[in-house]
Parts: sequence; C-alpha cells; structure tokens
Amino acid sequence: MKKQKKHDLVLAEFDGVSELLAAAEKIRDAGYKKFDCHSPFPIHGMDEAMGLKRSPLGWMVGIMSLTGAALGMALQWWTSAVDYPLVIAGKPFFSYQAFVPVTFGLAVLFGAVTALFGMLYLNRLPKPWHPVFFSENFSRFSDDAFFVSIDTDDPQFDEKQTIDLLKSIGGGTIEHVHEK
Repeated sequence: MKKQKKHDLVLAEFDGVSELLAAAEKIRDAGYKKFDCHSPFPIHGMDEAMGLKRSPLGWMVGIMSLTGAALGMALQWWTSAVDYPLVIAGKPFFSYQAFVPVTFGLAVLFGAVTALFGMLYLNRLPKPWHPVFFSENFSRFSDDAFFVSIDTDDPQFDEKQTIDLLKSIGGGTIEHVHEK
C-alpha cells in the first residue's frame, strides 16, 4: 500500500472582506499558486483576486444538454420512422412536434447530471479532510472569520518568506498547520 505524503500549510486570519480580497491579490502577485481563501459567505470578485480562470462547467453542461436533446430526437426518429413505422391518423413518420417533451427532458437530464458530476470533479470533491481541519482557530471560519491558507507544496513556498508576506499584508494569528 502506497504511503500518502503529509500535507501541511500556513494559515493566516484577516479582519474582513476587503482585507481578504487585498491579501488574495497580493499573494497572487507574489507568485503563489496553491493557496485558498476561506470566508463564511461567497465574496464577489474573489476569483479574479485569486487569479482563477473561468470554469469550463457551463460549456460542459451546454454541450451535454445538446447531446441529450440530439439523442432524444434521434431515438424517437429511429423508432417511429425507421425501425417500426406506423401510419397513425395520417401523420408523417417523423412528427417532430410530438417529440419535443422527450427531447427537452433528455436535454435537462444530461445537463443536470453533467452539472452535478462536473462540479464535483472540478472542485475535487468529496474531500472528507483537509489540513485546515487540524487548526483550532479555523473552526470560526463559518461564523465570522476570514482566512488564507498557503500550501507548503507551492513551488514559491518558503516558510519564513511566506509568514513575513502574510504579516506584511495584515494577516493576524498566523500558524503553521501540520497534518496529524
């Protein structure tokens, strides 16, 4: 069995939303790539401040929705016009108006399933543990605290320089969190 590598990080607390946004920009500008910001609520503009790219999830959902609609239409066309054609009330074999509900339903189904599993994959979820869970101070993040965590695996990481950077940008209660 392969032994997993320990995962450590440096955690710093910030006073509020504007301080967290400014800290994210300065950490990004310092060249760090493996860092995360934690807050009790979503913050508008945080993706840009952290230098994150747009999510490809919208494209994935759109393409799979169109695929579902095309498969729904193709299945109904095949079954009613090619495989088992029946003349019913003088309607043509390919009566697309009757195929709309199933086509729409499959488009929604394929899009919803893609959104769910795509979101889980892109967010690397489920993640039942994370090194920040070993910090007593971090338990406040869902109530009223704002944190930045910088992974020690980051190529830019140097413990002294990282802690100095966090202090210089207003980080308080800085701690090195070790995975237990």
